[in-house]
Amino acid sequence: MSGQGSTGNVIAALASFFVAGLGQLLQGRLLMAAIQFCLAGVLWFFWLGWIIHLWSIIDAARWKAPA
Repeated sequence: MSGQGSTGNVIAALASFFVAGLGQLLQGRLLMAAIQFCLAGVLWFFWLGWIIHLWSIIDAARWKAPA
């Protein structure tokens, strides 16, 4: 996937909208995907999972692949 604003980032952001961390997984960032998925799972028990979901969506949309 290219840089910020690319079609790949839009798809990753949409994937993260449905499952926190899925967009990062699509981008090949396994550690960040696992962190966001686990944090969202834990925080949904306290009704705060939406915070991680938003972070996941924004992170996937703004990520720029290293050159």
